[in-house]
Amino acid sequence: MSFEQINILAKQKKPFLFISDFKGQRVEVVLLEDLQEADIEFCINEKYTYIQHPHTLQTVPINFTEYKKKFDAVIEKIKAGETYILNLTQKTPVQTELSLKEMFKMANAHYKLRYKDEFVCFSPEKFIQISNNTIHTFPMKGTIDASCPNAQEKILADEKEMAEHIMIVDLLRNDLSMVASHVKVEKFRYLQSIEAGEKKLLQVSSHISGILHGNWQDELGTLLRTLLPAGSISGAPKKSTVNIIENVEGYKRGFFSGVFGIFDGNSLDSGVMIRFIEKSADGYVYKSGGGITLDSDVKREYEELQDKIYLP
Repeated sequence: MSFEQINILAKQKKPFLFISDFKGQRVEVVLLEDLQEADIEFCINEKYTYIQHPHTLQTVPINFTEYKKKFDAVIEKIKAGETYILNLTQKTPVQTELSLKEMFKMANAHYKLRYKDEFVCFSPEKFIQISNNTIHTFPMKGTIDASCPNAQEKILADEKEMAEHIMIVDLLRNDLSMVASHVKVEKFRYLQSIEAGEKKLLQVSSHISGILHGNWQDELGTLLRTLLPAGSISGAPKKSTVNIIENVEGYKRGFFSGVFGIFDGNSLDSGVMIRFIEKSADGYVYKSGGGITLDSDVKREYEELQDKIYLP
């Protein structure tokens, strides 16, 4: 399947699920009526009820020295002017007695997806939503442990986090401007609470919108291809930053940090595939990371990478 197939199905107003890898090079499109046969499950629920469960993940964190080498390589690229914000991710081996099906069933998240016996994601982050010819995106950038003293005030007053968030909002405004008119920031830097296993995280989001032409369904696949990869999980400027990511991270992201979504015949809702567990030949791996800027502190970024490893 391809983005052109999305154009065809959306023009016919046929409901489908689409899944794209990070770079938009591998795209799966499945009619909603065929999901069970394809062994794919999804759930999109913005107002889910958090249900606590006893299961946790045992992790084997990446060596700090190894992470620091990659972090330092990114900083050098920033100093050279090749990027100014880059989302550095890594994979962490994790252990659990649960199957991917069981993890999907238990997880609490806005966007949940299980793809065959290959991966499961439970993401809090929207990619784009389209309804009534209006496109919306909600970049997330900035995370703090909610148990920290004065966590809300601390994250919102943090100059490094503020700069990082502004960069991503600017990037997403520019992205939407490629497909929409009258692009504007509806709400800037508001907090969302996320249950993260044994702890609670606060994440900072913004809301950006734009107006699409009346027959946007006819070009939905083209629109998605234009917007990928997601700016919040890649960086800016996007093209050179993606090249650096491929050289520095040392592994293939695959579907991790790609997007999935549902077209119901009239509107679209989609999420960024973060909070991601993949089945490998050596067992489960969890892929996570965070945005790096010139002001980033390597120890804090290393801790954030670990904080994002949880079964929600």
